[in-house]
Amino acid sequence: MPKNTSKHLDATDRAILSILQENGRITNTALAKAVHLSVTPCLERVKRLQRDGYIRGYNAELNAEQLDAGFTVFVAITLEPKTEEVMQKFASEINELGAVTECHMVGGEFDMLAKVQVADMAAYRDVLSNELSRLPALTQTVSFFVIEKVKEMRGIPVPQADGAARD
Repeated sequence: MPKNTSKHLDATDRAILSILQENGRITNTALAKAVHLSVTPCLERVKRLQRDGYIRGYNAELNAEQLDAGFTVFVAITLEPKTEEVMQKFASEINELGAVTECHMVGGEFDMLAKVQVADMAAYRDVLSNELSRLPALTQTVSFFVIEKVKEMRGIPVPQADGAARD
């Protein structure tokens, strides 16, 4: 399948994506009204956006505090040696850790940046000593504890045709 780029989207497609990202439970009738289309063409556009991979799925936004996962820590990780085999094995194993909600290979001083969500500091210490520290080739971790969320987007900015993102 060819790689899709936002250049293939018109203003109505972009509006649909922004609205669905904000409210995935909106009815097709309300969505059609919001983007000034009739119901059938709106539904066809949504189906095309799904088929073309712009929409990967629909999710519920959960309350981390209510689920004892309100304590967030970003963990910078150094691996040695830095071989493809080591990176793949690390990626495979960190994907098995439930408290790790995101992990990204990064450039710079560290190799990986993981986001850990747990109940509190004691739970993080347990994850660090019993799970993270046992990952293959891990030589160093640096933990950054979230004191306060200053900004958190639920989705991604949808670029407009001129390159600007829609609020």
